[in-house]
Amino acid sequence: MPLYDYNCGQCGPFEVWHKMADTSLPRACPDCDAIASRIFTAPNISLGSGSLLQKVGSPDPRLVKRKGEPPKPVNQSARSGTRPWMLGHAAERL
Repeated sequence: MPLYDYNCGQCGPFEVWHKMADTSLPRACPDCDAIASRIFTAPNISLGSGSLLQKVGSPDPRLVKRKGEPPKPVNQSARSGTRPWMLGHAAERL
């Protein structure tokens, strides 16, 4: 059963354990019996117990190796031997 948070306007926040099917039912404050509104919070997930590590495996990342090396890049040069992309080497200037 999950633990749900509620807030009473007079007494403040409190927690109630109940079934998920009973979430739409109104809850009374345990101190003053007033109807309380539900507070929506993020779920509490404990990662320190080690159960997650047992399911996933080792905490160390595994090494992935390629089956082959990628081909080396081929250097491309201009046909005239100059470098037109460099400033001052262009054949025509504006």
